Amino acid sequence: MTTTALPDTGRRLGRAPLPRPTARERATAWARRAPLMPALIFLIITTQLPFVVTIIISFMNWNALKPTETGFAGFKNYVEVLTNNDFRQAILVTIVLTVSVVLVSLVIGLVLALLLNQKFFGRGLARTLLIAPFLVVPVAAALVWKHAILNPTYGLINGVLTWIGQLTGNANPPQLDLLSTQPLLAVILSLVWQWTPFMMLILLAGLQSRPADVMEAAQMDGATGWQVFRHITLPHLRQYLELGGLLGAIYIVQNFDAVFTLTSGGLGTANLPYAVYQTFYFANEYGVASAAGVIVVIGSIIVATFALRTVFTLFKKEAAR
Repeated sequence: MTTTALPDTGRRLGRAPLPRPTARERATAWARRAPLMPALIFLIITTQLPFVVTIIISFMNWNALKPTETGFAGFKNYVEVLTNNDFRQAILVTIVLTVSVVLVSLVIGLVLALLLNQKFFGRGLARTLLIAPFLVVPVAAALVWKHAILNPTYGLINGVLTWIGQLTGNANPPQLDLLSTQPLLAVILSLVWQWTPFMMLILLAGLQSRPADVMEAAQMDGATGWQVFRHITLPHLRQYLELGGLLGAIYIVQNFDAVFTLTSGGLGTANLPYAVYQTFYFANEYGVASAAGVIVVIGSIIVATFALRTVFTLFKKEAAR
């Protein structure tokens, strides 16, 4: 007596087999996907194919000034990026720049979000004005900081110091030239000014999503404002803080505009994207520049993975309510 094995896994497990989609259902599914195909093809052509070419070039010994010496280099370019002093300094600057901007922006953004979450006259106008820096084009924002704020001759900071000196009777008030004395701090300040509104919006959304019944219960139990913030608000905002930090890190680690506009990468402010620019356009080392670019992309993907995980967790919590 022979037995016939059930081909369907569901039957072997004692469950009813899943119905197979009919030809009409498959056609309907493809009809829904078809409008998205041009966008998908365009995205692949403009992003994925260039990245594949960059990966290929990163394994080549390719200098535009020495076309006869082009050839396969293996992991030599990656070793060069990780061992070269200039590249290691650029990686360190990238880490310092990203961590400092994200942390300071989160702290200031949290304070502003707590203020905007309160009801007061003109809150809509204040919110619009605080969001404005994030809407400015990055190059324009860097130019504003370079010429209108940090300029040692006619900038806003030294203008205020001069005005205070005149009020206090000091004929020679102290003058600041951050672009020359503290260039990295100048870049950090400009990026904090630009990214604080982004953090503020994310945290403000988190504050407005707090469960009202929990807040009312805490107030009825006589909890102080600090106790409510420490034991209810801050734990509730933890994932929003993580999301803001991760999304900010994705963009700031790739920042090029502020470094290029404010300091042109001089005085120890060259981060990894600017080092890639210098290697590609000035040293004509296409292989080394491509390897450094791949490292930047890999770092961004790692950070983006954690950001997406946080986003999905927030979506699940919202859906469970």
